[in-house]
Amino acid sequence: MEKAKVYFTKDISSEGLIKIYEALNCGLNGKVAVKISTGEPGGHNFLSPNLIKGLVQKLNGTIVECCTAYRGKRFDVDSHFQAIKDHGFMDIAPCDILDAEGEITIPVEGGKHLKGKNYVGSHIENYDSMLMLSHFKGHAMGGFGGALKNMSIGVASRNGKAWIHSVGITTNPDEMWNYVENQDGFLESMAEADKAVIDYFKPQNMAYINVANKLSIDCDCDANPHDPEMEDIGIFASLDPVALDQCCYDAIMQSQDKGKESLVARMEEKHAIHIVEEASNLEIGTREYEIISID
Repeated sequence: MEKAKVYFTKDISSEGLIKIYEALNCGLNGKVAVKISTGEPGGHNFLSPNLIKGLVQKLNGTIVECCTAYRGKRFDVDSHFQAIKDHGFMDIAPCDILDAEGEITIPVEGGKHLKGKNYVGSHIENYDSMLMLSHFKGHAMGGFGGALKNMSIGVASRNGKAWIHSVGITTNPDEMWNYVENQDGFLESMAEADKAVIDYFKPQNMAYINVANKLSIDCDCDANPHDPEMEDIGIFASLDPVALDQCCYDAIMQSQDKGKESLVARMEEKHAIHIVEEASNLEIGTREYEIISID
């Protein structure tokens, strides 16, 4: 497989985001879902509505989310919509909770944990293409969160999240915490879910952008995230989610910023790169890439 192109800009702005999307030259068609994390109330590192507004509106996109598997303030539909409103996303675009009316199963091919099925919000059927617009940062369970996590856990229904976290043992969110010791299995299950989503939409109907700013060791699902300790890096974009997450991981590991130490430790502790390894094994994309700066 030839090297994937990963575009990069240091310009973390609305204009920079539009420019890097245009560099992809992908032309997402039809009704476009823009998958972001709208952020757990109390958190403050999620992508700003002002940052993403221009691109979402350029695409006539709908911001999409799913309910969480933990019992926070986005666990049920009404509370989740309130969080989306309070964080300002309803002011910039239509918003949709994909599992507001239940879930569907989509097939998983080639996996070893999810027993051939991935549970996603039923509203996925209303969209023709999807932009994975991800905040790249650390994560307490996955080590880091980027395109691959946003596409797997993020698109999964509440029950689907439990299915992935428990490595295909239960769809009950309250029971899943009994089955979260298999870390590599969890990362492999996320990669399997990624393949299911890509197979559903088809690669030509998907694009991926990672914004590497506010680089906390904690995810936007954390109501009290640790403050970022390293400087913002920039925006990365690709049509290959494996290359994209690999590139962002490498950018942190190779950074000269001494503030990276806790984030590096979090990623290494959780064997975070294994999701990229498994996604590559499933032939979702390649870990080989070339960086094209658009600055």
